[in-house]
Amino acid sequence: MRSLGIVALSVMLGGCASVTRGTTENISISSTPSGVEAVVSGMEVPTTCTTPCSVVVKRNADISIAFQKEGYEPQIVPLSRDIQTGGAAGFAGNLLLGGVVGMGVDAATGAATDHKPNPVIVTMQPSVPARARPPAPRKPRQPAAPAPDTGT
Repeated sequence: MRSLGIVALSVMLGGCASVTRGTTENISISSTPSGVEAVVSGMEVPTTCTTPCSVVVKRNADISIAFQKEGYEPQIVPLSRDIQTGGAAGFAGNLLLGGVVGMGVDAATGAATDHKPNPVIVTMQPSVPARARPPAPRKPRQPAAPAPDTGT
C-alpha cells in the first residue's frame, strides 16, 4: 500500500506531458546551399553547427537561428512555440492524474509545446556586391585665355 502511494505521488508531481514527451526536442536545420553556419541562440550555451545538422533544445526556450555564409545575405529565423495535439493530450491528462501540480510542471517545462518551424529550412540569397560608383561627370574646362597682345 505504501509503494502505491509513492507511485501515485510521483505521477502527480511529474506532469503527464513531461513524462510522455520530455522537456527537450530535436530541431533539424538545413539550407540551400548546404555548408551554411547556423548559430542557434536561446539555449543555455549558444550552439553553432554547419548545415545540414540538428540540435537538442529545451521545449520552453525562445529559439532563433542565424544563418551566415560568405557570399550570401545573412538570415535569422525565429522559432515559435505551439501546443501540439500530443502535448495538449498530455497536458489534459493532468486533470485525471497530475492535477494542478502536473499542469504547473508541464507549463514550466514547456513539455506540451513544440517549436515551429521544425525542420528549419532556408534558401540563402547571394549577396549583391556594392557597385562601384561611376565617376562623376567632369565639367569641361574653359580654354585658356590667349595671352594679351602687347603690340610690339
